[in-house]
Amino acid sequence: MFAERLAAVVDARVRRPRSIVDAAAARAPGTIGERLVLLAADHPARGSLAAGSRPMAMADRGDLLERLCVALARPGVGGVLGTADVLEDLLLLGALDGKVVIGSMNRGGLAGSAFEIDDRFTGYGAEAIAVMGFDGGKMLLRIDPDDPASVSTMEGCARAVDALARRRLMAMVEPFVSHRVDGRVRNQLTPDAMVRAISVASGLGGTSAYTWLKVPVVPEMERVMAASTLPALLLGGEVPADPDAAFEGWRKALRLPTVRGIVAGRSLLYPADDDVAGAVDTAVSLL
Repeated sequence: MFAERLAAVVDARVRRPRSIVDAAAARAPGTIGERLVLLAADHPARGSLAAGSRPMAMADRGDLLERLCVALARPGVGGVLGTADVLEDLLLLGALDGKVVIGSMNRGGLAGSAFEIDDRFTGYGAEAIAVMGFDGGKMLLRIDPDDPASVSTMEGCARAVDALARRRLMAMVEPFVSHRVDGRVRNQLTPDAMVRAISVASGLGGTSAYTWLKVPVVPEMERVMAASTLPALLLGGEVPADPDAAFEGWRKALRLPTVRGIVAGRSLLYPADDDVAGAVDTAVSLL
């Protein structure tokens, strides 16, 4: 049955591309509330297709969309974060009515590339997000003290924060201190590194009124989250080897005053047991 819905999406793209704009205009908007569970689906645009032990898990777009539709239909799921291609597929599938929608903005730092830290803005801009009637934009800020490209990314993020704020749209910043190990970029997931990253991200742009943070669960989260008064959503990250431990980490962090929900992709869409609905329901229950 989903294959038929997917065929209709392809047909619309070929014969009626204007239907994407029409679907956006007709969409019932979502609400950014006190607590929020969002799905993340912007990994493919950065060439990051692996999930757990499956190196090409996200390579099948139909499978990814079906998992997203299952997850978005679960009670308590507030919306989704993604690039234009994925969000437009979901619009054509009718999966975004009443959902919060966040456009992913900088996807230029392709996974495994020599220019990975140069996270240029190759996705949504603030104007496109506003035109589509979406609720905000997400940006990745990886700060490598040894890579001069980091400052270009910082500048791009600051401009995006300002552009979104002018339109009263959420600016979701995902900050890390990063470094290269054997030529590959690795995020430093220590409390001190995250305190530094959050401190830098909080000061981007001419106002922080509409800025939210997207942060991983690391040790000493109480100290880490004390670095800023900005609202934050917890990053889901990779498919965990121990799901129960990961959920418990979320549960504890959600007690902190600035932590307002979860943004998770692979950990909910590609759980080890492939029970998408079960993983999503567990995440929602933590709120």
